[in-house]
Amino acid sequence: MHSSPTISLSALGFTWPDGTVALDGLTATFGAGRTSIVGLNGTGKSTLLRLIAGELEPTTGTVTTSAPVNYLRQDLALRADATLADLLGIRRQVVALAAIEAGDTSQAHFDAIGDDWDITERALGTLSAMGIAGIDLERPVSTLSGGETVIAGLAGLRLVAAPITLLDEPTNNLDRSARRRLYDAIESWVGALVVVSHDRELLELVDETAELHSSSLRIFTGGYSVYRAAVDAEQDAAERSLRAAEQDLRTEKRQRIEAETKLARRDAYGQKSAESLPRIIAGGRKNAAQVSAGKLRGIHEDRLGGAAKAVAAAEERVRNDRRIRIDLPDSAVPGGRRILSIGEPLDLEIYGPERIAVTGDNGVGKTTLLNAIADGAPPVRFRASEVGYLRQRLDGLDDAASVLDNVRAVTDATPNEVRAQLARFLFRGKRVEQLASQLSGGERFRVALARILLADPAPQLLLLDEPTNSLDLRSIDHLVEALEAYRGALVVVSHDEDFLARLVLDRRIELTRQTEEAPIS
Repeated sequence: MHSSPTISLSALGFTWPDGTVALDGLTATFGAGRTSIVGLNGTGKSTLLRLIAGELEPTTGTVTTSAPVNYLRQDLALRADATLADLLGIRRQVVALAAIEAGDTSQAHFDAIGDDWDITERALGTLSAMGIAGIDLERPVSTLSGGETVIAGLAGLRLVAAPITLLDEPTNNLDRSARRRLYDAIESWVGALVVVSHDRELLELVDETAELHSSSLRIFTGGYSVYRAAVDAEQDAAERSLRAAEQDLRTEKRQRIEAETKLARRDAYGQKSAESLPRIIAGGRKNAAQVSAGKLRGIHEDRLGGAAKAVAAAEERVRNDRRIRIDLPDSAVPGGRRILSIGEPLDLEIYGPERIAVTGDNGVGKTTLLNAIADGAPPVRFRASEVGYLRQRLDGLDDAASVLDNVRAVTDATPNEVRAQLARFLFRGKRVEQLASQLSGGERFRVALARILLADPAPQLLLLDEPTNSLDLRSIDHLVEALEAYRGALVVVSHDEDFLARLVLDRRIELTRQTEEAPIS
């Protein structure tokens, strides 16, 4: 283990091929210990991790790491063509071992294995310790649940330990027991750990909190609550300064109007008085009055300009953080209308705008159940005709198409109408032309959600599979507000207990291993 692993950023910048600036001029150093990176969706958190990991090349500036880096990607579940061995990072060793066992004594196989002759046993043991037992290393990622995929990625980090570790939304899809094991691991982490997450409990476990905001990176000592208190105090002071500056500006404007009024009256009085004076004396008084008025106007102009600059400076210190503005369609469902009917083993009936949460451990079949509902497959006996489904993997997007074209594929609205709606999801200007393959996890979520909510006709039944994955904390707040206004039926799968506690649920269904053993697809 390297004695002092460090990550150094120097004037770091990155611009996407379409000209979109993701990061600009970041300078910071991360050393041994635990650091979280927080910020709104789209500020470049995942892009920064990819730059540190070496997946992307900086457009400007440099990234320097003093030791090898391990990286848990946010989009592991999208690697549908990969196997469990690929997620664990041991594909070369597994292939080499199989070749040697088959009689191939090529030196390349021995070089690939090195001293890891027990890598298969260690991999299976690590997976078992993390809650996945009796699994084939050749199993395709596409057959794993979202939680199992993340657990496999975390197991790979433990197998191939590195002095520097990067975690991008590591609690996505994890059940309660898996999250607890991850929290315990983070509390005892050795080396340099940099984590991007929206999980409040995890964010309290770090030594430092780095905030990415408006192309700058600020580091706060302590966890999320310490950082949030500091920013809130700053914003309270900034808002007070703005109100004071605005009051000064109003005062200066009023005083200028009063001064102009006095000057106009004085000018009128002077013209009347001048009628009885010799021309030379009247002219002198007029010139003096004009000079005096000019000086007075100059004083007020300077004061007014200074007050306006003070307001502008105060406004810059007050954040106007962008959040997605979600208007769920008005698809009110009468209370007596049957929306969904599911046979054994659940025997579930949904009538009207009911809200149901489906919970359970990783791998018990929650996503399988939602897939069956979306497809109308057994054990589903009846389902409303209009269904919106936000999939956990967010794999319904065409990666080769733009944000605009992905949404236009589900609506007859004009391009301009779609652009206007996408602005509410924070895709403005050239951002709508960005390819889906270049989007962060949070951005993919926004596009997938837009495809559902802008579809015509609107859904009567909304299926959400881990909807808070990759969302910043403020966007989660707004998602909760939006779901409160939704008038259709809702079935949501989530491990985010804070999110579920804030929803007004009618029922909660806990799937178990016994439920999984019964046929649900």
